Amino acid sequence: MTAPSTTPKVQVTGLHKLFGELHVLKGVDLTVPCGSVTVLIGPSGSGKSTLLRCINELETIDAGRVWVDGELIGMREETRPDGSVRLHALSDKARAAQRAKIGMVFQKFNLFPHMTALGNVMEAPVQVRKTPPSVARERGVELLERVGLGDRLDHYPAQLSGGQQQRVAIARALAMDPELMLFDEPTSALDPELVGEVLAVMRDLAQDGMTMVVVTHEMGFAREVGDQLVFMADGIVCESGDPAQLLDHPRGERLRAFLASVL
Repeated sequence: MTAPSTTPKVQVTGLHKLFGELHVLKGVDLTVPCGSVTVLIGPSGSGKSTLLRCINELETIDAGRVWVDGELIGMREETRPDGSVRLHALSDKARAAQRAKIGMVFQKFNLFPHMTALGNVMEAPVQVRKTPPSVARERGVELLERVGLGDRLDHYPAQLSGGQQQRVAIARALAMDPELMLFDEPTSALDPELVGEVLAVMRDLAQDGMTMVVVTHEMGFAREVGDQLVFMADGIVCESGDPAQLLDHPRGERLRAFLASVL
C-alpha cells in the first residue's frame, strides 16, 4: 500500500501582489494539505480572491512562490554554478498544463448562454483536451447527475435558477478532472433559498476527498466542512487554525469584529 503523500497540495510562501500602487497581498503564507478543505474569510478587499487568482495563475505574482503538488506555479527554477537560483517564466503551453489541474468556480457563473447545461460541461474537455464528444458527453451526463441536474441536461442557462447555474459551473470545472478546486464566493450571487443546494454539492466533494480552497461568508459551512479556517485582512493572514476553535474563540480583535458583523 502506498503511503499518503506528505507534500502539501498547495504551498504559498511570501506572496506579494500589487496592482499599480495598491499592495493587495503583503507576504501571504498558506499551506493546504492534500484532501483538506481550507476556508478563507475576511472583509472585502482583504486579498482573498486575489490569492485564489494567483494560485490559479489568473494573476502574475510580484514576489513569493506558489507550489501545487510540489510543482512551482508559473515558473521554473534554475540553480546556477554558484548556488544562486534564477527563475524563468514558463511557456504559455506549460502554464496551461498547470492550470488544467486546477478547477475554479467564480461568484458569477460565466456559462455560455448559447449552450445547454450539457454543452457547457462538455466544452472544455472537447476543445482543450480533445476528448471525443461521445466520451465527453457520457462524463458530462454523469457529472450533471452528480450535482442533481440529470433532468436539466438540455436546458439553457436562462432556463435555470441561479443555484442550478452554479451547480452547472461546478460540474463544468469537474469535467477537467482537477486535483484542486478553488471556489471564489460561489454562493454570494445567489438568493438565500438557493445557497443550500450549492453548499450541499460542495459538502459532497469534500466527503469524496477533493482538496478545496473556499472563499465564503458561510460560517456554518466553514464550521461543518472546513479543516482549517484562514482569516485575512489588509492583505495578510491574521489568524488560522481549527474552524470551530477560531469561530468560538477568536484571538484577535480584527477577527472578533469581523465575526460580529457576519454572524
